[in-house]
Amino acid sequence: MSLPLILACLWVVAASVTAFLPMRYQIAPGLLLLISAPVLIYFLAREHGPVITLIGIFAVLSMFRRPLIHLFRKLAGIPTEKPGE
Repeated sequence: MSLPLILACLWVVAASVTAFLPMRYQIAPGLLLLISAPVLIYFLAREHGPVITLIGIFAVLSMFRRPLIHLFRKLAGIPTEKPGE
């Protein structure tokens, strides 16, 4: 197994552990994981090609879909709603 794949597996484990934390403790590790994702995707692309890269991109988008949607809505000026409203 190559180093980028090992790092990607560790990234997934770290993201899963972060998801189990209470919401107020998820922000810092979640932000770090979100920032490190493009670097990891780049290493996957360089080492394994487009198929593994697309799988990695879909995994990141799946795990961070709500924060990314919220960020997109903020940047686009679309009003965001709090959950439960």
